[in-house]
Amino acid sequence: MSKIGKKNIIIPKESSIKIEGANLTIKGPKGSKTLTINDKIFSSKLSENEFQILPLNKKKVDKKTSIMWGTYRSLINNAITGVSAGHEKVLELNGVGFRANIKGENLNLQIGFSHDVNFKIPKDIKISVEKQTTIKINGVDKDLVAKIAADIKSLKPVEPYKAKGIKEKGQFVLRKEGKKK
Repeated sequence: MSKIGKKNIIIPKESSIKIEGANLTIKGPKGSKTLTINDKIFSSKLSENEFQILPLNKKKVDKKTSIMWGTYRSLINNAITGVSAGHEKVLELNGVGFRANIKGENLNLQIGFSHDVNFKIPKDIKISVEKQTTIKINGVDKDLVAKIAADIKSLKPVEPYKAKGIKEKGQFVLRKEGKKK
């Protein structure tokens, strides 16, 4: 039995779930998302403000079914959170002269190269620049928000000597000592 899979998912008042066979359509104030679950292994149960996913054969739950049960529950929970509240990542630029700003549908980054780096913003993601050194990434899909944040961070990874580069807010950087005389 999956510890995570057994938990009920609480649906906020402004969100709704529609079950059509193997497809789940989740709608909320931030948008909508469609998920597909394996209806040969799992069934879904919807009550007033709670949703639950259960295996069809409750007496014989093998390890693979247990793992997939927890995975599907987490995916559904992330989708409900995304359409009701949204997912957000905050990136920080550290370094002398490092700046970010938005030009049209591109994120323009000055990150220590001889040229500016332009990052194309996908249509499902909203990127805003609070200060010149803080980037906020918002979206409905948790996977897409994390992927865009990772792509932006990979443009200039944080180096261990002076901690220059792009990092997530609260990310720990292991610093190294410089060379000695």
